[in-house]
Amino acid sequence: MGMQVGSGGSGDPDVMVDINTTPLIDVMLVLLIMLIITIPIQTHAVKLNMPVGTPPPPTEPPVVILVEVDFDGTVIWNGETVADRPTLDEKFINAAAMPVQPEFHLRPNKIVSYKYVAAVMASAQSHGITKIGLIGAEQYID
Repeated sequence: MGMQVGSGGSGDPDVMVDINTTPLIDVMLVLLIMLIITIPIQTHAVKLNMPVGTPPPPTEPPVVILVEVDFDGTVIWNGETVADRPTLDEKFINAAAMPVQPEFHLRPNKIVSYKYVAAVMASAQSHGITKIGLIGAEQYID
């Protein structure tokens, strides 16, 4: 009932003394799969509080003021020629002081120099006008 232990020097040359790693790899793969299954899925979502229902329609259409800049830099306010820059500034101040600010549609002439249009826009901005838009861009399409 004894166990045979071979001597160190003499022995079977075909005996393998390395550790069998196949079961270790199997166990590691099972653990990896279990880890992947148990990790919760991360969702990248932005939560928004969206309004419920439809918004009420606007009660009245906005007041629109047409400001035109002619080819020589002349400013026309709703069909009336503005005499000088202080008069234009006064009109912008009065419009900015209204409870509901009107919309300004700026229509430059096709051949007017940009400095005149930029001066009108700078004057409107410096007096607090926030609703201004350029119209008539279709005249520049050839």
